[in-house]
Amino acid sequence: MQTNKPFDTNPYIAQNVQNMDNMNNADLGLQNANPYINNATQTNNTNLLGTFDTNKFLLGALVGVAGAYLLTNEKAQKAIFKTVAKGGAMFSAGLEEMKERFEDAQAELEAERDV
Repeated sequence: MQTNKPFDTNPYIAQNVQNMDNMNNADLGLQNANPYINNATQTNNTNLLGTFDTNKFLLGALVGVAGAYLLTNEKAQKAIFKTVAKGGAMFSAGLEEMKERFEDAQAELEAERDV
């Protein structure tokens, strides 16, 4: 036959304590009673910032400052767009030069075949 447990019982609290009015959690057996609470991690998390990485914070701050400067400064935006346009022009000129060299190499190969 099963024994009915009252609804107010907690399996993680020591049941042998009779007078619970003047006792704290340690007296009630709560420290190691709950398997889902790791007492070691509770005592080690006293640092408010946790694992704060100063280098990552400074890198993020610098990226944020640069982004805000570029988004709000019209002269900086123009300078960046000019630089990108010049780079694009240089890239296309480089492609044209590569095409010319490729065509020259092809012409030399064809001239050697004809001989």
